[in-house]
Amino acid sequence: MDTRMHSTLVKQPYFLRLITSGLLLMILVNPVSVAFASDIIQPTSAPESVTASAVVVPAQVSELGFLISGIARDVPAKAGDAVKSGQSLIVLDTPDLEFAVTEAQAALHSAQAYADLQKYGRIKNRRNGKVFYDEIPVEYRQRADARVQQAQVALELAQINLTEGTLMAPFDGTVASLQVIPGEYVQSDQAVITLATLDDLQIETIDLSERDIANVKIGIPANIFVEALNDNFTGKVINISPIADTVGGDVVFKVTIAFDKQPEHLLWGMTAEVTIGE
Repeated sequence: MDTRMHSTLVKQPYFLRLITSGLLLMILVNPVSVAFASDIIQPTSAPESVTASAVVVPAQVSELGFLISGIARDVPAKAGDAVKSGQSLIVLDTPDLEFAVTEAQAALHSAQAYADLQKYGRIKNRRNGKVFYDEIPVEYRQRADARVQQAQVALELAQINLTEGTLMAPFDGTVASLQVIPGEYVQSDQAVITLATLDDLQIETIDLSERDIANVKIGIPANIFVEALNDNFTGKVINISPIADTVGGDVVFKVTIAFDKQPEHLLWGMTAEVTIGE
């Protein structure tokens, strides 16, 4: 073998060891300067704010009607009235239902009287030429008690049917609109009263795009500019609709925002611009 070739083969491992030692020394002297790309922490950007048009709506609103038809006999509620839950709003003229209750009450009284008679009455019997007054058999008393129970159920059903002739407020609110007057015929399932919580108004977006909905989270703050009041107010997101709507060909999501403090002179239907995430 050539001497020069042998010398190169012998010296090469020493040369590699020298390079390796140099790299190790660099790492020990300045370890921060050696890092892999996967170890570098990338700065996270803050979520972008979202702007959308919105409208003022009540927190709760219901259009109320009857399950039965009839003539409005009494309309104690008036538009603008503040009412309590369970308060009577409209009463229909329901003579048939009232008679059914009276009839059921009479049937119950009759059944109870018959049951009492079976409980305390006696049957006249003759045995061995003598007269005996025996208790009524238990089967008779049981049948009489069953008649009382049936009559009680019939009365309760009649009373329930009678309540269908009275429209009552399902929650505390304000009568926003009234579409019936006394003496007017009311159809079943006809909306006759709109009840809303006008003292508890909130904001609903109308054009928040699907491209921005990922930046909206429950609880994040929002700035609300009410155009009619020409003022800004603060609030927070309380609900995000899980179902999209289509407005003018665009896919949008309804986001509900509650005021931190409801502004004075705020009215249902006012328009607003909201910036979510500020």
